[in-house]
Amino acid sequence: MSEVEGRGGKVLVTVGTTLFDALVREASSQPCRQVLADFGYSSLVIQRGKGSFIPVESDGKDGGLKVTSFDFEPNLSDHIASSALVISHAGSGSIFETLRAKRPLVVVVNDLLMDNHQCELAEELAARKHLVYASSPATLIETLKNMELPSLVPYPPSNPLAVVSALNQYLGFVDT
Repeated sequence: MSEVEGRGGKVLVTVGTTLFDALVREASSQPCRQVLADFGYSSLVIQRGKGSFIPVESDGKDGGLKVTSFDFEPNLSDHIASSALVISHAGSGSIFETLRAKRPLVVVVNDLLMDNHQCELAEELAARKHLVYASSPATLIETLKNMELPSLVPYPPSNPLAVVSALNQYLGFVDT
């Protein structure tokens, strides 16, 4: 198993507003919890969305991870900011919120979706080394075992003025 920068702390799993029980089930499984504990993480917080699967919670006093879950909260920003690692569905909102917060991110694609455009975004961002990519919940544990978080490249901050300038130039407006 590779060395992980920023060992310890909380792992957040988020499925957004979607139904993605397969990710919740896999992330809360004993083998997955063991991999996370082996990396030194101390707690697992799961935002389970509309799903019907509710993971077994644990106080962590047995030497394992503390595990808690909830369905929805109006804002996940605080959870993301306080997480040492985020495991997320492949929704663009969750991806970019996590990348902007400069948190290590493992994206898991919902392979049951028809016409899954989300995998294209996740694959491209993984190719650019901004995140770690798991093609399905079934590959999550192996992906975690092989992740090399220190090799991730921070996502660059947005520059809205550059976009405005490029549009103005394209439209023939003169910059002042």
